[in-house]
Amino acid sequence: MQYLSRMKLYSINTGYFKLDGGAMFGVVPKSIWNKLNPADENNLCSWALRCLLIEDDNRRILVDTGLGNKQDAKFFGHYFLHGDDSLDKSLAKHGFHRDDITDVFLTHLHFDHCGGAINIENNKMVPAFPNAIYWSNERHWQWAIKPNDREKASFLKENIQPIQDSGKLKFLEVMDGIKFTPNITLRFAFGHTDAMMLPEIHNYKGKTVVYMADLLPSIGHIPIPYVMAYDMFPLTTIQEKKAFLQEAQQHNYILFFEHDPNHECCNLHLSEKGIRSKDIFRLDEI
Repeated sequence: MQYLSRMKLYSINTGYFKLDGGAMFGVVPKSIWNKLNPADENNLCSWALRCLLIEDDNRRILVDTGLGNKQDAKFFGHYFLHGDDSLDKSLAKHGFHRDDITDVFLTHLHFDHCGGAINIENNKMVPAFPNAIYWSNERHWQWAIKPNDREKASFLKENIQPIQDSGKLKFLEVMDGIKFTPNITLRFAFGHTDAMMLPEIHNYKGKTVVYMADLLPSIGHIPIPYVMAYDMFPLTTIQEKKAFLQEAQQHNYILFFEHDPNHECCNLHLSEKGIRSKDIFRLDEI
């Protein structure tokens, strides 16, 4: 019997932050990448913190949570959180409250993806979504709680440990194609960080929508050599990008970008330069 879904997707903008443009584009020269996302006088570019809310029958699944607001002024002095959007405002725009969230799906545990998962209340670290189960996988969790020296600054204990302490943490099996819901399967990537999870949402208005997280932070990262210096294993990222882009172009997937400051979604086509973006549009235009 075919599964009939009442699924709806909502773009949840939680603001913008700044990162070094050279770090975001790796070996690509500034004379090239600066045309894609112009830097300020400090070589910093603005990037989105765009989450995704999936309303799938009786579940309301939030994919990633943005930076949050519990860090101190010194922290935000490095990352310059700005803009009028916030997680609560964006949820309210679509008629939701954080208490309505049943599942928080964390693609990975870098601070810009999970910082909003935990709040400080009465000097205690508590889940920001009190009625939700939090989803990760054990392989990535172990990678995050015992971080290597290079990645340590991205895994903040105050974002991670309170999730487990709350008793609301569950792990998913690390296996491509595993089902999270009847309409959501998982793709795993290992180049940016170990065992990052990308949800693939099927049968949404007849399309497959893929939440790109940090495999493709923006449209500007579609060309194969455009790999972030933040990636732990850049050659693995290149292999993963090649395989994904070929599949996505052949099957007309819609790519949903977490960090692109200007563009939410695109599909792909094969150009004389390789696979590139074709149509660029908002999620609500699908």
